[in-house]
Amino acid sequence: MSQLFRRKIYSDTDTSTGLLRVLGVWDIVFFGIAAIIGAGSFSSLGEAVFRGGPGVILLYLICGFACGFTALCYAEFASRIPTAGSAYTYAYASFGELIAWVIGWALIMEYSFGNIYVAFSWSDYFTSFLGRLGMHIPDYLTCSYTEARKAIKYGSENQELLNAWKTAPLIGSLKFIVDIPALVINGLITWLCYVGVKESKNFNNSLVILKLGVIILVILVGFAYINTENWTPVSPTTGTPSFMPNGFAGVMSAVSGVFFAYIGFDALSVLSEETKDPQKTLPKGMIISLVLCTVIYIALTLVLTGMVDYKKFDGVGDPLSFIFEKTNANVAWMELVVSFVAIVAITTVLLVFQMGQPRIWYAMSRDGLMPARFQKVHPKYKTPSYATIITGIVVGIPILFTDKTFILDFTSIGTIFAFVLVCAGVLMLPAKEKIKGRFHLPYVNGKIIFPVVFIGSLLVFYKWQPEFFDNLMNWSDPKEGEFRASIFFFIIINLILCVVAFVKNLSLIPLVGLSSCLYLLTGMSHENWFWFGMWFLIGMVIYFCYGYKNSKLGKELKNS
Repeated sequence: MSQLFRRKIYSDTDTSTGLLRVLGVWDIVFFGIAAIIGAGSFSSLGEAVFRGGPGVILLYLICGFACGFTALCYAEFASRIPTAGSAYTYAYASFGELIAWVIGWALIMEYSFGNIYVAFSWSDYFTSFLGRLGMHIPDYLTCSYTEARKAIKYGSENQELLNAWKTAPLIGSLKFIVDIPALVINGLITWLCYVGVKESKNFNNSLVILKLGVIILVILVGFAYINTENWTPVSPTTGTPSFMPNGFAGVMSAVSGVFFAYIGFDALSVLSEETKDPQKTLPKGMIISLVLCTVIYIALTLVLTGMVDYKKFDGVGDPLSFIFEKTNANVAWMELVVSFVAIVAITTVLLVFQMGQPRIWYAMSRDGLMPARFQKVHPKYKTPSYATIITGIVVGIPILFTDKTFILDFTSIGTIFAFVLVCAGVLMLPAKEKIKGRFHLPYVNGKIIFPVVFIGSLLVFYKWQPEFFDNLMNWSDPKEGEFRASIFFFIIINLILCVVAFVKNLSLIPLVGLSSCLYLLTGMSHENWFWFGMWFLIGMVIYFCYGYKNSKLGKELKNS
């Protein structure tokens, strides 16, 4: 059993020399903005607003808070272990091989499946933009088969999906419905990642500048059309004006859409071996990008919920252009500009995610947990070429048969789980010598502070929402039952953390990061947990059939 948790010890010299170190602080910041501000703001934000109403701003604050503390934990790991691999590498050093494999498998889910969603979003905006220019691609070539079939089955009002099913040509008895734009952009981004990180960096930085400029324009123009009454719509359950018309459970049901907006920042840590002086550069870049993006998201949410009634965002995949349509603000030139820049923004997200996935496989292959071909570096471009091609295939094939909703939930739960283990991993790290110029996670003794803050917050929340706590054990309620059960276990786990923090003098920052990420998991449904479990069951089979037997660390320990 102990062999499953064998830990790898990393040193400053334990890095590959095959990749080029060309990224500076602001390159990292721009990659962070590229990854964070994209599909989350230009696509999933609409669904989040519909579920949570104006109160979804609170969820952005909660997610930003959780990610802020998690970013500090990532920064601590990055300063100690400046190698490719992100949370996978960090888990290998703190928890051991089995948990490292679990995290690596979760990251494969995050980057690969996340990019499937982003490719779908890119396709939506691209076809919408062409439509505004008077060019039309047949509907059955702009969506997935699964989406069209579900639209027919469940009586959707989405005319494009219904028309795709009705007009699709038959190949035998199967309707030919394929999202061609999503497949094409996946292929182009895979090629760009294949030819080099330097080329990707320059391409990314120019697109990010354009994206930020237009987002600021959206905020400035949008504020002129805000109706403050939209921030307190009438609740369908109570009939009274409310900042959270669907209750706090409604806000938390939007956690997948909101958290998806933040999952990009951890992709920065996979670029360690291509970053100049990563012990200083990565922590600075991660934290700066996260703060900037959180402020931008809050401002965008205020604009959206102030301009348009939250109920109108049902099924809206392009919310930032939607608010300027004729039926809303009626600003035609902004509608066109936002549609174009959304294509740019989502392209940068695809780029960063598609760069991240091969480097996870690269790190796992280097440890013997994946076949050796995944660590192959192209002799000319100095990129993990084989892993990059496989990533393009892994993203491209599911585009043919899956849909956005499933992918969104599936990606978010895996990412939050990885964040939980990163924060917990920092708690297990030994103290290190402080070296001038490097990032050092400040140590604040959580022995007293964490229990006081958690129990105090619990009491405040009870005073604010007494009815919720009075019904906490009623898990059979069809609307809030799952959320209540999740909150119950969240409270139990945190009370255990309070005891451990008191006994072990645990550091406060990773404790708060761990607790806040655990809270985000309370918004996940049982379907999310089921598919999450199935994914990891497949991962365990692969590990024990291949990784455990071929582990380089395992072989070293046997020979020592």
